[in-house]
Amino acid sequence: MKSAAIATLSIVGAVAIAGVGYGAYQAVTPQKSGYAKVLNVEPIVKSWQEPREVCQQVSVERKKPVKDQHRVTGSVVGAVIGGVVGHQFGGGSGKDAATAGGAIAGGVAGNQIQKGMQEKNTYTATEQRCNTVMENKSRTEGYDVTYTFNDNEQTIRMDKKPGERLRIEDGDVVTQ
Repeated sequence: MKSAAIATLSIVGAVAIAGVGYGAYQAVTPQKSGYAKVLNVEPIVKSWQEPREVCQQVSVERKKPVKDQHRVTGSVVGAVIGGVVGHQFGGGSGKDAATAGGAIAGGVAGNQIQKGMQEKNTYTATEQRCNTVMENKSRTEGYDVTYTFNDNEQTIRMDKKPGERLRIEDGDVVTQ
């Protein structure tokens, strides 16, 4: 019995020593699989500008077409009225000079009055006005992920944003 107990204790002792040795081996040998802790995720953003056409309806004031470009009507009416008024002054040949002067002054005044009326003769129209503006665009093209595994900090570029940890197999990050 004694020899059986010694044999059993010897086996248990050998297993214990092997276990301690394996544990020490595991402690000094870095793991090749497991989970890494994500420390930082930095998005990689591409930015650019694109032209975009912007159109809007605006009210514009336009002059109506002029039927009497040379303002003959205003000149004639002004000359007649000026001649009648000028005829009221003076006597003899002075009356004729006053009539002629009144007609000339009235013609010029009538022409200018018609000009002012034509300039104020407007209408409002709606037009489409367009211009090009530069619009800012951006797109996230990936992520620089900093993680720690086996007390070793590393950074990897990934297409998708990871969670709080990364799967490691055979020392490499599993990205799928």
